[in-house]
Amino acid sequence: MNVKEEVLQDVVIKFAGDSGDGMQLTGTQFTNNTAMLGIDLATFPDFPAEIRAPLGTLPGVSGFQLRFSSDRIFTPGDTCDVLVAMNAAALKSNLNALKKGGKIIVNVDGFDVKNLRLANYPDGVNPLENGSLDNYEVIKIDVTKITRESLKEFDMGTKEKDRAKNMFVLGFLYWMYNRSMDNTIRFLTEKFSKKPDILNSNIKVLQAGYNYGDTTETFTTRYSVEKAKMPAGNYRSIMGNQAVAYGLIAASQMSGLQLFLGSYPITPASDILHELSRHKAFGVKTFQAEDEIAAISSAIGAAYGGSLGVTSTSGPGMALKSEAMGLAVMLEIPLVICNIQRGGPSTGLPTKTEQSDLLQAYYGRNGECPMPIVSASTPSDCFDAVYEAVRISVQHMTPVIFLSDGYIANGAEPWKYPESKDLAPIEVKFKNELGHHEEVFQPYLRDEKLVRPWAIPGSAGLEHRVGGLEKQNITGNVSYDPENHQMMVKVRQEKIDKIADYLPEQKIDNGPEKGKVLVLGWGSTYGAIKSAVVDLLKEGHSVSHVHLRYVRPFPKNLGEILKNFEHILIPELNNGQLIKIIRDQYLVDAKGHNKIMGIPLTRHELVEEIKKLL
Repeated sequence: MNVKEEVLQDVVIKFAGDSGDGMQLTGTQFTNNTAMLGIDLATFPDFPAEIRAPLGTLPGVSGFQLRFSSDRIFTPGDTCDVLVAMNAAALKSNLNALKKGGKIIVNVDGFDVKNLRLANYPDGVNPLENGSLDNYEVIKIDVTKITRESLKEFDMGTKEKDRAKNMFVLGFLYWMYNRSMDNTIRFLTEKFSKKPDILNSNIKVLQAGYNYGDTTETFTTRYSVEKAKMPAGNYRSIMGNQAVAYGLIAASQMSGLQLFLGSYPITPASDILHELSRHKAFGVKTFQAEDEIAAISSAIGAAYGGSLGVTSTSGPGMALKSEAMGLAVMLEIPLVICNIQRGGPSTGLPTKTEQSDLLQAYYGRNGECPMPIVSASTPSDCFDAVYEAVRISVQHMTPVIFLSDGYIANGAEPWKYPESKDLAPIEVKFKNELGHHEEVFQPYLRDEKLVRPWAIPGSAGLEHRVGGLEKQNITGNVSYDPENHQMMVKVRQEKIDKIADYLPEQKIDNGPEKGKVLVLGWGSTYGAIKSAVVDLLKEGHSVSHVHLRYVRPFPKNLGEILKNFEHILIPELNNGQLIKIIRDQYLVDAKGHNKIMGIPLTRHELVEEIKKLL
């Protein structure tokens, strides 16, 4: 068979099926294979909310979108070139995101009468037969039948055999995109080394999928994408929650503080607990508490005892932790609270992404309770952002909120990982003894940063009171004095404001320093904004992009940057939260673009929105 080779610049694939079809594993394996070739990539996993979602239904569809390119990319793509649909519901849920003329790889077994009914197709309507897909290239494969046929010699039940269907699809795509199967075979060997039947059946089906592409005369073209032109260095594929865990470990090592995570499982933050629990070799201690309050309280206790105290959660958990956060503010001890945001309010959209908790992070506690806020922009940026959150926390003796979200947490991209010698130092100063002129320890005596000393319990002569009641200035004794309370509230706020003196100035990510439109963003909107601004700059438009890492306090020069533009656009995955703070602090007439659908912004919609202001 004469097979043609075609080189592509950019490809977007969406894997979609039931949550039991293994689409996340398939997408992850193809992602790892892509990363090993030095191709730039971005991913967007999309999970159903239910742990065991109803099979065959639209709410039960699990998806994994992967974009890979020989150019630098910043989003997983607005539309797909290839859709893998394991059943009718997967096709129906994702067809509108497929480019006209795109490829659809369908498992025909997933389009029987039952699956069509569960996907809410009218009786007698089958999209594979009624001409509705004529604008696409449809590749029909009975994946279920071929998988079972490949495993006829294995003494396994039908359900067990069907679990390998995703390996057939993966093998077929490895053939289509001219890839080696070696990395997935190594993965399967490591994962199922003690379960030879599962190991051998998965490898057999993987090879069957590859051979199907290789021997079926229908397929006459294979594709490849060249290595991306990226700065030299050592790269790996990393997901956001992994990067948070590694950033915390690095900060622990560089500061000399033992890392303690007190956490309660919650989507999409749980993987931080899972990942950190694997790294006891670095002295990491993880504690899965009975609830959110116990989780943060244990972290506060660890911080009081001289450890790097961390707790991780999402929006509903933040609500439960709020009183304890106030205690940490009152105590003025280091603590890092990682909030991996999801759709709200209440339990809301547990598996969908949203930037819903910025106002909660700013104001969501009783009393005047200021805390610094650091935000990550991409999966790999989580490492640097959480590392910086730790530095601010221990050097300014304050709890810090670190914000990520489901899109960043579960997405992946290449990460040029640093060496320890390249990491900024995190200097920690404990107070070990009384000073020359001290007769009694003064726990709230402050330095030039308005930072109080960090004294470890049990240090001779450094006994001091802790608790949530208002502190008397300098002594730390309980005080109900009105003037003292006003002064302490003002001082705690001034201490947080003063952190801006120790932050780098805000830089413009793209575009001129002055111009027509400034797009101001934070968090996971980074990729879509950057892509849109880059495209508009190529067209000659006057547009710039600023993306915030430090959301409280803001960098000192942010106000000056804002004054240099006629229009300010703030895109957010919420109903307008940063825009309220920017209007309040800088008195500028910023415009918002808000999306609250549980899915990321796209480059296309931002281009259209920016052009309205241009």
